[in-house]
Amino acid sequence: MGYLATAPLKFSSHASLILPGSGASASVNLNEIGHASSYANSAFSNGSVSPTETYKRLIGADRILETAAASLGLSHHELERPRVTLVDQTSLIHIEVKGGDPEAAQLYGNALIAAFFDEIDQLRSDELATREKSGNSAIEDYTQSVRDTRAAINELQARSGLTNADQYRAQLAAHDRLKQELSSLENELEHQAVKVSALETALNLPPESAAMTLKLYADAPYLELLKEVSIHAAVLAQAATTFGARHPTRLKAQDAYDAATNAARTRAAAVTGLTMEDLPHLDRAPEGQRAALLSELVRENAHRAGLARQHMAMAERVDEEEDRLTALASLAAELEDRQRDFAVAEAVFASAIARTQSTKTDVYASYPLIQVLENPSRPEHPSSPRRKLALAAGIAATFMLCMGLFLAWVRQPLVSRLLNTPKER
Repeated sequence: MGYLATAPLKFSSHASLILPGSGASASVNLNEIGHASSYANSAFSNGSVSPTETYKRLIGADRILETAAASLGLSHHELERPRVTLVDQTSLIHIEVKGGDPEAAQLYGNALIAAFFDEIDQLRSDELATREKSGNSAIEDYTQSVRDTRAAINELQARSGLTNADQYRAQLAAHDRLKQELSSLENELEHQAVKVSALETALNLPPESAAMTLKLYADAPYLELLKEVSIHAAVLAQAATTFGARHPTRLKAQDAYDAATNAARTRAAAVTGLTMEDLPHLDRAPEGQRAALLSELVRENAHRAGLARQHMAMAERVDEEEDRLTALASLAAELEDRQRDFAVAEAVFASAIARTQSTKTDVYASYPLIQVLENPSRPEHPSSPRRKLALAAGIAATFMLCMGLFLAWVRQPLVSRLLNTPKER
């Protein structure tokens, strides 16, 4: 009765929290950049760590109680520590808090849960900030690696004149095609030389002489002189058949023929630019089919000369390209290696950024998701002192006291009787 009269009333507020057991995953494909994925394991996938035990210890931490007391305008010494119970075979966390009245108990429960969730959010933010800081440090290293590789590629491109290794392979392919064209040109040049040689043999005249002949017989004054030569030749032939070698008429005809011939040769030398000794024979007149053959010889020889010049220029170009490509071989191989390194560095850099960004969504990796299953209740009856239990305890204590007194009262007669009983021999 003294306990019931003096013990203060306590009201208990109950709340329940639950941890969802499933994990979460996310995957993102970035076109031409990379692939990023994040996966949060289930809170109960690790058998060595229990998130419910972690949260149980965190709910009873001093800073949680201090935060809750500060929100209520009290000192944490004025609040009793919460009673946290884990329900076996479940992910439930049961919380019991006590207050001097029902409203105070309920407010204490709400303040405790709010302080707990604020602390969880702060811990998650600190974890993300720490991860982001370490991730930014790694990203800076990756960025510097990409810059260094890019600078090396730019220097190599400026030194070699190549933008990439494919350009070098394209130049090799073009060089091979040029060599094939050179081989085809050699065959064509040989065929053309054979054709010109056949015409030279048929005409018994070199191409230069054929060209001079055509040029000469295209000159009108020279043709007129040839007519005079022909006339004087006829007169000389007629005088030769009629008169002797020393006859004045024959000598006159001979002089006239020689004068006409010299005039024709002089004109020929003026037209062709050759000396008298280099002039072609005057009897090679381009008439009939011979004129066509002379024209064909000149034309085919000109074509052969063009092919020869083209072959010479192409051969020089092939040699120059071969020397240049030989010098570029090592640079192209080095450029390809550098570009491969750059692609790898860029992929790692993009993946690091994507991974850093994706980890921002994985806020439940270390501190799993927890939800309020049951809000703090408003008690209707005090939890202590329990009157029925106190009355039962008082009755039991009174009964045991009476039994003790009774045993003490009956003990003396029993002892005296035992002492006075004679001993048997």
